[in-house]
Amino acid sequence: METAKAISDLRLEIGDWRFIFRAGVWKPRTSPHTFQGVGAPALEWLKEVKDTFGMEIATEVASPEHVEAALRAGVDYLWIGARSSANPIVVQSICSAIEDWRWKIGDLKGVMIKNPVNQDADLWLGNIERIERAVKGLQVTGDGIPVMAVHRGCGHKPCWGMAHKVRLARPDIPMLLDPSHMSGDAAKVPELMGKIAELGLDGAMIEVHANPEQALSDKAQQIKPECLPEIIPFGGDGHDSERVLSPQGKESTELNWLRAEIDELDEQLWDTIAARMDVSKRIGEWKKAHGVAPLQPERVKVIGERLKVTGERLHLSEDFIQKMWDIIHEESLKQQK
Repeated sequence: METAKAISDLRLEIGDWRFIFRAGVWKPRTSPHTFQGVGAPALEWLKEVKDTFGMEIATEVASPEHVEAALRAGVDYLWIGARSSANPIVVQSICSAIEDWRWKIGDLKGVMIKNPVNQDADLWLGNIERIERAVKGLQVTGDGIPVMAVHRGCGHKPCWGMAHKVRLARPDIPMLLDPSHMSGDAAKVPELMGKIAELGLDGAMIEVHANPEQALSDKAQQIKPECLPEIIPFGGDGHDSERVLSPQGKESTELNWLRAEIDELDEQLWDTIAARMDVSKRIGEWKKAHGVAPLQPERVKVIGERLKVTGERLHLSEDFIQKMWDIIHEESLKQQK
């Protein structure tokens, strides 16, 4: 309630964007020894937030029983988490429950689906289609019940390529950014929020806690409510005041998506090179311990032959492959000395 009040007080300061108060009643965790959520009793707390502050409420559902309990409690939005999203059978069971409870569906305002924990754009798209079938014809407004994609990355990595593929396939589906899970670090959330404007996204799912250090799960990635006005890139009129786009408009947004992909690939490339150098150091230690010279001509010859095959397979020129290898090999020898 303390967190909800702080967010409610900030709504007027931030602008007229729609705020949805979401909280995990059930927490599907990797380890059974960690906090699993309060369970159904916490739905009453969500109802209290809704009644007291007039905010729409949302919670994660991972089973048909969760769907029924949430709808009975008057939850406005359901979301399907990344672990559930990785299993089409689970997603289908949730969708079937939504269809079965049509008598209560009039209170449902939307369904959100996070990307799977594994980097699988096709699975994410399939989940979206399953949900669309479940809510088809269940109108609450002229536009029906919206299905929204929530991009949270994989393993605290952005995985922009996966999200880009989904965005291109379904530009009609709103996509929200989850910078909290994407980074796993509250300090990185503000920078990631800038991607909303750059990539033309439609909002964010941000973890907020009045006392992050006391949070029972994911405390490292939660920000305090007073930080929200500083990181939400929208003006007071509810329109994005920070977006920097060239006259090309959508074309520029597409370029930003491609740049986001290549920036992530570059980071992975450097991480891989650094990991290789670490192995080179350990090879150097082994060679010293066993009286073996750092340079092994026969080994170099074998790698050279392998590089030719690699270049052909990857459609990279032999000259480029050789230059890259020479630089990496030279640095590896330095690491071994």
